[in-house]
Amino acid sequence: MRIVIKVGTSTLTTKEGLLNEQYIFNLAKEVFSLREQGHKILIVSSGAVSAGKTHLCIKDKHKTLREKQAFAAVGQPLLMSAYSKAFAEYNNSVSQILLTRDVFDRRANYINVRNTLNTLIENDIIPIINENDSVSIDEINFGDNDMLSALVALAINADKLIIFTDVDGIYNGTLKASSLIPKIDHITEEIEKLTSSTSSSGRGTGGMKTKIIAAKIAAASGVETIITNGTKLNLLKEIVLGSFIGTTILASKKHLEAKKSWIAFSKKPKGTIFVDQKAEDFLLNKGKSLLAVGITKISGAFKRGDTINIANAQTKKDFARGLTNYDSDILEKVKGKKTQEIKNIVDAGEEEIIHRDNLVIISN
Repeated sequence: MRIVIKVGTSTLTTKEGLLNEQYIFNLAKEVFSLREQGHKILIVSSGAVSAGKTHLCIKDKHKTLREKQAFAAVGQPLLMSAYSKAFAEYNNSVSQILLTRDVFDRRANYINVRNTLNTLIENDIIPIINENDSVSIDEINFGDNDMLSALVALAINADKLIIFTDVDGIYNGTLKASSLIPKIDHITEEIEKLTSSTSSSGRGTGGMKTKIIAAKIAAASGVETIITNGTKLNLLKEIVLGSFIGTTILASKKHLEAKKSWIAFSKKPKGTIFVDQKAEDFLLNKGKSLLAVGITKISGAFKRGDTINIANAQTKKDFARGLTNYDSDILEKVKGKKTQEIKNIVDAGEEEIIHRDNLVIISN
């Protein structure tokens, strides 16, 4: 079984922001046990910014992006040193993989990352994956490692994504009388409303809302997600065996194939195409490609091969995503026109604006 374990800052560090090296040793012990059973493990680990900031004795809560990048540069070697030391106790080798969002956006780079990760785990080397915070900016960052962990799970075709946090899972309310939800078959709007956008400890960048988004992405691609308390490492083996410890979000029975998962979730959309009701019906219910005649409006600047959202012109709600065959400036000229008219306007290489093989329904 291929398993991605995501460990957040609040789980990995003390209240003072120091790396909890004992916790990392305990994690190494449990991972070693799973590997002995034949499982392939990848770890997505936060903690570099907090470790660097604490190491430099910085106590201010609000720092600039440049300073956070510097903290990450200081903290990342400390983080890797702790992992290397812990796993060396079990004769396990670890590797450092630092990623930015744009790596997943380019197909060639995405495949290279996937091949590297596969090669590492096939050679019994544990990848320790983190966002490359030292160089990340808004345009190329993930926002939090929950999203990164989901994309890694998709890339390596994982069976399970285990997200460790500082609470036991998802609850059916915010009152003391609320109870833990052990299993979720499908993430509904009601489930999403139960989650908060803030971290319970305040030391991480994500909260339960980001974990739900990650689980939703994973589920659509055939990966089961477990959101659970990271302090209960001794229960990790039971979780892998299928026990409902924390909240388990089941994988969709009808999930996306690898390429369409990449289009839907790994590539960052560069714009939006708005279509009429007839075009939406053709895409949703008849499995057709998107033609120019159904397009009423476009938004954003994009190039051929970019990922584009497709939305209903009236409701403005996105319902699909795909790879465009046209640049935005050309599409502006041909929108709403029939195929024969397009040929008189531009030297059209493709009849379809987005071919059905490169189109994914994301909401229905």
